Amino acid sequence: MEPFDAGIVDAEGLKGLNGACQLGMAEQSGRTDCGSRKILATIKILGSRLCLSQLIPSHLHPSKGCTMMLRFLALSLMALVAFPGWVRADSPLRALIIDGQNNHGAWPKTTMMMKKYLEDTKRYQVDISRTKFTWQGDDLLARYPLEDGVKREANGAAMPDPDFKPDFSKYDVVISNFGFGAAPWPAETNTAFEKFVADGGGLVIVHAADNSFGDWEQYNQMIGLGGWGGRTEKNGPYVYLDAEEKLVVDRSAGNGGSHGSQHEFTVVVRDSEHPITKGLPKSWLHSKDELYDRLRGPAQNMKILATAFASKSQGGTDRHEPMVMTVDYGKGRVFHTPMGHADYSMECVGFITLLVRGTDWAATGKVVDSSIPKDFPTADKSSQRKFD
Repeated sequence: MEPFDAGIVDAEGLKGLNGACQLGMAEQSGRTDCGSRKILATIKILGSRLCLSQLIPSHLHPSKGCTMMLRFLALSLMALVAFPGWVRADSPLRALIIDGQNNHGAWPKTTMMMKKYLEDTKRYQVDISRTKFTWQGDDLLARYPLEDGVKREANGAAMPDPDFKPDFSKYDVVISNFGFGAAPWPAETNTAFEKFVADGGGLVIVHAADNSFGDWEQYNQMIGLGGWGGRTEKNGPYVYLDAEEKLVVDRSAGNGGSHGSQHEFTVVVRDSEHPITKGLPKSWLHSKDELYDRLRGPAQNMKILATAFASKSQGGTDRHEPMVMTVDYGKGRVFHTPMGHADYSMECVGFITLLVRGTDWAATGKVVDSSIPKDFPTADKSSQRKFD
C-alpha cells in the first residue's frame, strides 16, 4: 500500500483509520490478527503525512504484546485528524516586524515595545526584518540593538536597500513600523508583499506606517487611508465622521495627512461587535499622542471601529477622525491604527490592548483573549505601563 501524497489526511484516510481501529479492538486475539496489522499499516501511511511514522519502529511486528500500544497510537492519530487544531495548540503564531526607516526617531524602541507586547501573550514568536540602510533613531539603535549579524549603515537620508527581501510566507502576520520618507522597496519585495496579504496573510499598520509609500497603489489599497507621502485626491477621498457623527466620504481636493499638537484624547468605539473592540468601554482616554486627521485613500472594504475628535483648540479639524480601522485585501486582513507616535503613546494600556487584539485578528480572524485589563483607561483617566 503506497503512502498518501503530501497534504492533509483526506476522508478516505480517516475512514480507513477508523476501520482499522474497529478491527483492532477485537478482544480475542484468535478472532483476527489483521486488525493490529491494519492499524500498523494505516498509522504508517497516515503518519508519513503527519510526520508521525517515526513513532513506529520499522522492525515492529503486530503481536499480542503491542496491540494496546497500536490501539493507543491509532486513537491518538484519529484525534489529531478529527481535531487538527490540537496539533498547533502549543505552536506560537509567527509575526514579523519590518522597520529601518522612519521619520519618528523612536522607532528602534517602539519596535522592541511591540515585540514584547506580543511575546508577553505567550502566543507569538516575533522576528524583526530591518533595512541595511537605516534612517533616524541613531541614538536608540545601540540601546535597542537587533542582533542578527547584519552590518548596518545609518544615513542622513533614507536610501533604498536592494537586499531588503523578507520571506513573508513564513509568517502569519506582518507589522509595519516604517514611516514617512522610507525609501521604496525592491520591486520583487513589493510583489511578494502584495501576494502575502492577498493570499491571506495578516498586516498591522501602526501610526507613521500609513505615511509610507504614497505612490504604491496596492499599499494604499491595503491600508485604506493614509497621509503625507504625496497623497492627494488622486489617492482617494477623506473619510471621517462629521459633527452629527455621520460618515462622510469627502472627495474634495487637498493633501492627505495633518495633525495638531500632541495631547491626550478620547477614543470612541463605533463598532462594539467587532472582535477587536468587543467589550471595550464606549470611550476611554488615550495617552499623549499625535491625533492624525485628514487621512485619505481608497477606503475600499474598510470598516471604522473607533474614532477620536480632532478639536480645533488642539490644531485639529473639528471632525471625528478614524483611529481604529480594518481593511479586507483579497483574502488578507489588515488592522490599522494611526495611534502610536512615540514610546509614551505606546505605553498606553488602550494601545497595547488594541495592538494585541488587532494582531490576533489580522493573523487569525479571531481575538484569542477578549478580557479587559484591570488597568485599562477610563473615560476620564489615561493609563500607562512603563516600558523601561
